[in-house]
Amino acid sequence: MLLNNKVALVTGASRGIGRAIALELAREGAAVCVNFQKNSVKAESVLEELKKVSAKPHCLVPFDTSSYEAVEKEITQLVQKTGTLDILVNNAGITRDNLLLRMKE
Repeated sequence: MLLNNKVALVTGASRGIGRAIALELAREGAAVCVNFQKNSVKAESVLEELKKVSAKPHCLVPFDTSSYEAVEKEITQLVQKTGTLDILVNNAGITRDNLLLRMKE
């Protein structure tokens, strides 16, 4: 249990790579917060899987990762609720090929 007493947020954790990462973090002892934007059914399914892997206080955190304001608000609330945020896996994303200097927040 390398991550005992750690809190992790995995964006895009309702499926695919994000789901696999969330489950592995839970196996290693972290309390995992599952971020999703639209599919609450899949996110709730992942939450149930996490509860089977460990008894930590896992949670759902729905917000749009493309909205700076939503991210700031939800992470602030998450830290207030859990007392910390030790691990962020920024898995959610879209492809917008551009120079980093030209991209907005």
